[in-house]
Amino acid sequence: MRLISVLLSLGAGVALLVSGCGGGTSASGGGSSGGKITLAAYSTPKEAYEAIIPAFQKTTAGQGVSFEQSYGASGEQSRAVEAGLPASVVAFSLAPDVDRLVKAGIVSSDWSSDSYHGMVTDSVVVFVVRKGNPKGIHTWADLVKPGIQVITPNPFTSGGARWNLMAAYGAQLELGKSEDDALSFLSDVLKHTAVQDKSARDALQTFVGGKGDVMLAYENEAITAQQKGEGVDYVVPDQTILIENPVAATTDGGATAKAFVEYLRTPPAQKIFGEKGYRPVVKSVLDTFQFPQPSGLFTIDKVGGWDEVLSKFFDRDTGLVAKMEQDLGVSTDSG
Repeated sequence: MRLISVLLSLGAGVALLVSGCGGGTSASGGGSSGGKITLAAYSTPKEAYEAIIPAFQKTTAGQGVSFEQSYGASGEQSRAVEAGLPASVVAFSLAPDVDRLVKAGIVSSDWSSDSYHGMVTDSVVVFVVRKGNPKGIHTWADLVKPGIQVITPNPFTSGGARWNLMAAYGAQLELGKSEDDALSFLSDVLKHTAVQDKSARDALQTFVGGKGDVMLAYENEAITAQQKGEGVDYVVPDQTILIENPVAATTDGGATAKAFVEYLRTPPAQKIFGEKGYRPVVKSVLDTFQFPQPSGLFTIDKVGGWDEVLSKFFDRDTGLVAKMEQDLGVSTDSG
């Protein structure tokens, strides 16, 4: 059954890749003489890449380069590439989804050895609320008040969901609560969650479609929704996690893929990311924006680092979150 699920995921990814070809993603005037880049990415940065790719194609390194793009839940995309989905550049929600491809021999083990540790953008977890915040949601405790419905994706398919849940858990530690208290709060958040979609972008569609009172999301997703005219506001809680998003060229991506990855960390590309709601990793560009600075911002190391987190919380058989989800009847099948 697991093999069938992986193949289905691969098929879905290929369909998305094909649907992402052509139009504004192909080189203008230069054909494909500069080569082709196949980008496999998580769901949320689609709008950013749609602006960055034409800018890259205007550079010397990008002239004549064509693109094929595939977007989906970070974990599903990573597993699809592992199973054979073509990719010369991968852009995921969290580092473990790249590390999976290192183990498969698809990405080099030194992918995170640069000065940015392999990251291309940052963000933070925020509360997305209805326009005017009618339910008065300002703190983590407000999420578990009687009658409040939360929207967050399924953490066994979505990298964004894992960031969300670790933000909820780590925020309690930042507030001085014990680990047991933090686990109890995490369980309460999941009990208040009305829908768990496969990806962060699917969750946003569910929320703007009218379901739920508050959505846990990347800050950039909230900004994207506002830029599209959706009736939402967002709250940056005092205690929240720093989201770090990786990018890497695959081992067979060639010089063109490496050039694109390098371009993503240039000021012009980082400026586009910032305009789309992401926090640039290039400090000189970040300083030109006015992103809120939460007083209790913490990193994934606060809750043990990804190796420990994946085992402790998200192992499908023994993980604490897996047990909570199973008790609620929510699928923990990661594909």
